[in-house]
Amino acid sequence: MSVDQEQFRAALGRFASGVTVVTTVEHGVDHAMTASAFTSVSLEPPQVLICAHRTSRFHEAVLATGVWAVSILSDRGRVESAWFAHRGRPLEGQMERSDHHRSPSGLPVLDASLAWMECRTTAMHDGGDHTIIVGDVVWAQTADRDDDDPLLYYRSHYGTIVRSEQSEKTLQADDGV
Repeated sequence: MSVDQEQFRAALGRFASGVTVVTTVEHGVDHAMTASAFTSVSLEPPQVLICAHRTSRFHEAVLATGVWAVSILSDRGRVESAWFAHRGRPLEGQMERSDHHRSPSGLPVLDASLAWMECRTTAMHDGGDHTIIVGDVVWAQTADRDDDDPLLYYRSHYGTIVRSEQSEKTLQADDGV
C-alpha cells in the first residue's frame, strides 16, 4: 500500500514542534540549519537526536566533525529560524546576521534561545532522505530571563504557547494518580 505524499505531508504538518538551529564548525567555517526534527533520547546518558537532510551542506559538515550544538529557539528567534531554513544562503558570514555566542568548544549558539546544548555524535542511522544523528550531550545551559515563550512550528506557521493552569502534575493530582 502506497501512502499519498500530499496527505503524508499534511498529516505531519498537524504535529506542532519546537524549533531549533543546529550548528557545527568545519575547517573554521560555521555551518547551521533550522531543525524541528529534534528530540531527547535518553537521560542516562544524556542524549538527543537530530535529523539532517542528506543533500544539505550541514549534513556533510556534521558527519565530518562529529560535534554539533543545538539552540532551542524562543519566540524571539523567528527571523533566525527562517534564515537558517533558507537553502542557498551564503555559507561564509551566515552567522553575522544573528546575535550569537560560542559553546565551550567554540560552536555558535543563538542568543534568541531558551537553551543550548553541545553534542558529540555517538550513532547515525539511515532515515530515508535524512540521517538520524544521535549525540551525547556534553554541555547544556538555559537562558536566564523572564521571556521564555518557545518558538513553535505548526502547519508551516510559527506560533508560541498559551499557558494553561493545568500541568501534567496537576492533572495527575486531580485524577488521584
